[in-house]
Amino acid sequence: MILGIDPGLASTGYAVVERSGSRLRPVDWGVIHTEPAAPHATRLVEIYARVTDLIAAYSIEAAAIESWFVHPVSRAAMGMAESRGAILVAIAGAGIEIVEYSPNTIKQSVTGNGRADKVQVRAMVERLAGVDPGSDHAGDAMAAAICHLSGSALANAIRRAR
Repeated sequence: MILGIDPGLASTGYAVVERSGSRLRPVDWGVIHTEPAAPHATRLVEIYARVTDLIAAYSIEAAAIESWFVHPVSRAAMGMAESRGAILVAIAGAGIEIVEYSPNTIKQSVTGNGRADKVQVRAMVERLAGVDPGSDHAGDAMAAAICHLSGSALANAIRRAR
């Protein structure tokens, strides 16, 4: 099973997806919401704890997370960066492989267009996974997991050939 993550301080999307033959099977997905009025450190602990709970609940083989991209310096960018840190520590602490994909790579993998908008990504995620992810955050997390699953067979073949 692959854990897909769309990091954010206010809303972190997650999706646990597995491949069954040639089909994708979403197992669990949703959004980790933190309370804006809560102390900043408390929000990061909440994200860390919820990701740790997901890892404990499922047999996660790898985690696919959107890589950091150039972003104007802002409170939202800083919150996303700190959220990513809490998420990465939770995953690495569990000994799980972390694979980072650029937003364009994820979009390209799911829609065939690296510049697809959120509506296109979510529509293709629904089509590929057979479920409505319920939000853009969960949809982006599911797209990251799908990206990993669609590329992992090729990556594994390359590793074996070396």
